Amino acid sequence: MSAIFHAGISGARGRMGRAVSTVLDAREDVVVSARFDRGESPDLSLCDVIIDFSTPEASVELAQTCAARGGPALVIGSTGLTEEQDAEILKAAEKIAIVRSGNFSLGVNILIGLVEHAAQRLDARDWDIEISEAHHRRKVDAPSGTALMLGEAVANGRAEDLEDIRMPPWDGITGPRETGKVGFSSTRAGGIIGEHTVLFASDDEVLTLSHSAIDRSLFAKGAVAAAAWVRSRKPGLYDMQDVLGFRQA
Repeated sequence: MSAIFHAGISGARGRMGRAVSTVLDAREDVVVSARFDRGESPDLSLCDVIIDFSTPEASVELAQTCAARGGPALVIGSTGLTEEQDAEILKAAEKIAIVRSGNFSLGVNILIGLVEHAAQRLDARDWDIEISEAHHRRKVDAPSGTALMLGEAVANGRAEDLEDIRMPPWDGITGPRETGKVGFSSTRAGGIIGEHTVLFASDDEVLTLSHSAIDRSLFAKGAVAAAAWVRSRKPGLYDMQDVLGFRQA
């Protein structure tokens, strides 16, 4: 059995916080030393790593606090951060190890790799790309963090900047589609956990790559795996590609 480590949960009363708590409580190699939400002041010295599914503001505040004291390490799953908030997370990663991801699913991270390879090999002059995602009615940001990760995979495959090829949502009389652009669409309804589809379409054929989340525990399990991995890493900003060993050191 792996060495026991001590974990904290930020956003503990949220949907993902509760899912993470369930996964952690079932493991024999983890002691949950703190469960808290924004406005509460846990004893961070009790934790080797904190898993954070809260809000962008709370995530930044937590990262700044942990960086100032030299730990603990962080796993951040909050989405919808601004450029300024992203910069603060990156600054904190100079002092502590942080895994940040818009999606902790193994399947999604494999999908990201497939999308990047497809975008690299399919000529942008011939293939249009549309990324669609669907989530529960309570999700407040759009497109989802995972959809943007898929967009970045397209951009990386085509050696482009996502902001240069991203299209605004279709609405009204927009004129013909511009070659080489990537479209995004979002659905918010019911209790949908998470669905993502990347459609590559030419005049002759359509390629569809997709992922559906069946149980929210898959994200929690990935986040816990990231926590076990990052707790002993040197300071830096990591993602699930690092955790899964897909990226060369």
